Amino acid sequence: MSTSILGTGIQEGLLLKPVRYPWAYELYNQAVANTWFPHEVQLGEDMTDFKRMSDDERHALTFLMSYFNPNELLVNKALAFGVYPYLNAAEAHLYLAKQMWEEANHVMAFEYVLETFPIDRAQAYEAHTTVPSMVAKEEFEVRYIKRMTEQTLDVSTVEGKRDFVRNLVAYNIVLEGIWFYSGFMVALSFRQRNLLRNFASLVDWIVRDESLHLKFGINLILTVLDENPELQTAQFADEIRQMILDGVEMEERYNRDLLPTGILGMNAEYINQYVKYLADRRLEELGFEPHYRVANPAKWMATANDTLQLVNFFESINTSYEVDARGTGG
Repeated sequence: MSTSILGTGIQEGLLLKPVRYPWAYELYNQAVANTWFPHEVQLGEDMTDFKRMSDDERHALTFLMSYFNPNELLVNKALAFGVYPYLNAAEAHLYLAKQMWEEANHVMAFEYVLETFPIDRAQAYEAHTTVPSMVAKEEFEVRYIKRMTEQTLDVSTVEGKRDFVRNLVAYNIVLEGIWFYSGFMVALSFRQRNLLRNFASLVDWIVRDESLHLKFGINLILTVLDENPELQTAQFADEIRQMILDGVEMEERYNRDLLPTGILGMNAEYINQYVKYLADRRLEELGFEPHYRVANPAKWMATANDTLQLVNFFESINTSYEVDARGTGG
């Protein structure tokens, strides 16, 4: 049996027990317990709010849908082509299969938003190819996955292992761990003003999934680095760190397009301070020193992200419910 989580042998990873990476097995079981479906949320109840929102607020919501929908699908390509084929642990494959279903479920959740609110779908769909700040973010991600879809990646070599880690950083850390969370904060900010409460419940569930995706990605990066000490060079560390800082700069430009004039209680600078706060947390989780050292301007997000215990008092749905919650007390 391989002593490394990296490996492309088809007949490796065909036995689940003994579990070699308990963290992956635990995350799979938690992900299954967290299963939810978009139409469980009565999104139509938010229509009254949507009708009385300002043009800038509607622009922000449309912009978020423009970004999230294609990028959830892009994450699935990164998992299918860039992660799954290069791992040999059954428990990691189980988790990735559930994560891919979750990304598909998120796409359907955002489609539900587009179906419910009178958002111009064509405008929402084309923005990710016409808005320069959005295009730049997508080009950044595509650059890393292309190495795995259009070239052969040999994870038995040091450079192949580096490319594997680069792809994980691009998708799990920058895209899911910073860019997505920045968008979640804006989406959930409407609830802070008593708007789009049911939409926020939908986002709560997505955040709950994404928090596990992030945990899996960080654990996987740290495992690969631990099992392959030859990757632990100052030069490679600097490159990874710079990827995250570049991601922050791209997100800053994107947020200025998202909120060009600001909305009640929030502008691009507020969001970008949160982005820098997030980036510092991700840097620390990877073992780096924080770079920006800014305070979290959205303290309320700490509660909003703890969705395992969150009850939305405005509706009958408890967002902490779990499917098959054995031993959790429900």
